[in-house]
Amino acid sequence: MLVSILVTTGINVPNGIWASVTVLVVIGGLQHHGNIRKKAADRALGTMLGAVVGLLLIAQLHVIGSLTLTHVLMSIAAGVCGYFAISSAGYIALLTAITICVVAGHGDSTIDTGLWRTLNVMIGIAVALAFSFALPLYATYSWRYLLARNLRDCARILARIARDQPLDVDAHVAAFATLNGRLVKLRSLMPSVAKEIDIPLKRIEAIQRMHRSMLSALEMMSTSAAVHPVSSGQADDDARAVRASLLRMARALRFGSESRAGQRLSVATPGAHGIKAATGGQAGEVLDTPDDTLPGPNWVAHWFAEQVDALRALLADTERQWHIEGDAAARAQMRRAE
Repeated sequence: MLVSILVTTGINVPNGIWASVTVLVVIGGLQHHGNIRKKAADRALGTMLGAVVGLLLIAQLHVIGSLTLTHVLMSIAAGVCGYFAISSAGYIALLTAITICVVAGHGDSTIDTGLWRTLNVMIGIAVALAFSFALPLYATYSWRYLLARNLRDCARILARIARDQPLDVDAHVAAFATLNGRLVKLRSLMPSVAKEIDIPLKRIEAIQRMHRSMLSALEMMSTSAAVHPVSSGQADDDARAVRASLLRMARALRFGSESRAGQRLSVATPGAHGIKAATGGQAGEVLDTPDDTLPGPNWVAHWFAEQVDALRALLADTERQWHIEGDAAARAQMRRAE
């Protein structure tokens, strides 16, 4: 904001306030680093379209002289932008509509004023984009932290189930609403994460699917534990082992370092079995069917343990990439080591 003020007032640009307004509009929709080039192109295209339409509206007012016609045309342009705002080109449409209003006003702007406002809009976009590239927001960090928080919450819920202290109805609904809310946020981050750490989107989708399956199993365990306690010596041991695995994964995701994560993710979860590697070396994507002879609640607990171990295998397969993203020194060190 300060840069936009200094740039416009320093060279005495008329209507400089619109540069600051544009900074606020653009920076409010800043995307993660993995998607920033596309959004930069969207901003530029929306601004240019809006500036051209705004200048044409001013020109027709000077030629025809009908302010009523100008208002009608502006309303039609806003309606067209509103129509496209609910599609994949929504951000372009939004910036087009805003720029039309900035450049043309309510039809009372002159060509000179419209051109100066167009320049201010371009300055505002340039300032916002400069800071977005200089101080990027990495989707990978958000993805890792959100997933780590879900894994820690899963470990907490599992510990309560193992102690025969399941969540009551209200706490159950609130806890899984939070878990599923983070799951939805993770979905929106996946394309940017794949670009930032340079791994196939399908691999991130496999992690997302396993995470969703794990939450489903845990929700069934939490629901059934209130009616059918599953505590036993072996069940307690397995629950502790699975909980330890969840916390190891959470620490690794949170700190992004093997030394900070404690035990490496490549260590399998004790108590979980029947995990196979898929063809092509993609670990954890094919699971044996749990033993059908197990009682219901124990069957679900067994299934949950398998999902946790499969998720661990998938994360271990990408661990080297997600712990060094955005760290030039770490990348250089890895290249020297190789």
